[in-house]
Amino acid sequence: MLGKTANGLFWMYRYLERAENTARMIDAGQRIALTRLKDHDDEWTSVLQSAGVYDTFLEHHDSVTKESAIDWLLRSKDNPSSVFSCIAAARHNARLVRTALTGEVWEAVNAAFMAAKEDLARKVSERDLPGVLRKLRQHTSLVRGMTHGTMLRNENYDFARLGTFLERADNTARILDVKYYVLLPSSRAVGSSLDNVQWENILRSVSARGGFRMEYGAVSGPMEIAEFLVLDKRMPRSLAFCISKMRDNLRYLNGGSLTLMPTLQKVDHVQRTYLSHDINAVFDYGLHEFIQKILNELNGIALQIEIDFRFYK
Repeated sequence: MLGKTANGLFWMYRYLERAENTARMIDAGQRIALTRLKDHDDEWTSVLQSAGVYDTFLEHHDSVTKESAIDWLLRSKDNPSSVFSCIAAARHNARLVRTALTGEVWEAVNAAFMAAKEDLARKVSERDLPGVLRKLRQHTSLVRGMTHGTMLRNENYDFARLGTFLERADNTARILDVKYYVLLPSSRAVGSSLDNVQWENILRSVSARGGFRMEYGAVSGPMEIAEFLVLDKRMPRSLAFCISKMRDNLRYLNGGSLTLMPTLQKVDHVQRTYLSHDINAVFDYGLHEFIQKILNELNGIALQIEIDFRFYK
């Protein structure tokens, strides 16, 4: 496979996952802001920071407001990580690797772009926001479904999966960081009814509420929720699940060689070093510090993938 084809597939699916995850982060910010009695705009500073777009936001705005933050995250063409920018970038990459995709996948990507172009042509009102976010998520889910249902399990599929799960792990870590470190710097909030409501909203933001209730029931706390999103290998958006799936696809790409490629070594290192402990060890270390380590490791894995598979040659 040519490196530029692998690059196009990897980034196409990263962008699609990022678009969906940014929509989820907007939803999480909206829900968490509604639990606060004042300073709602401060919550959006936290969301912008966790999305990694706060600095670029300030280059275009004097201050953070709810309306400007949502518009920046959702539809701004000046923000390369906005939902619209990501879907547009995914479609661009899909065109570059058109011959590596099935017709069904291409049609789903194109439909997602056309829907986003129509729905995000103007600012989205607060009343319409839930419906627009839901529609955007449904379109990206359709691309994922077509991928699973129509693509051969070959190198093309492996690079699509790598992009998906790398981006998903990054997002889950960032959403946890929004809650635990940025939104609640005061220990007085921990364990309160407000704290529990916000943890519940985190589950909703990663579509994990139903699965969590099946496993833990109605009575649970932050420790169980963090364990579910970090260490549970059955939960499709947990860090452990995403790293495990990346490891599987890298092993296919490694081709049965006894010498592990550097990317696979890095993924194995993350699995052994950070995801083989219980949740008590994670909290003892510090959840924020743990998440920052994971984010740094994921960034290193992404860079190593580019090197190992010669993306730009």
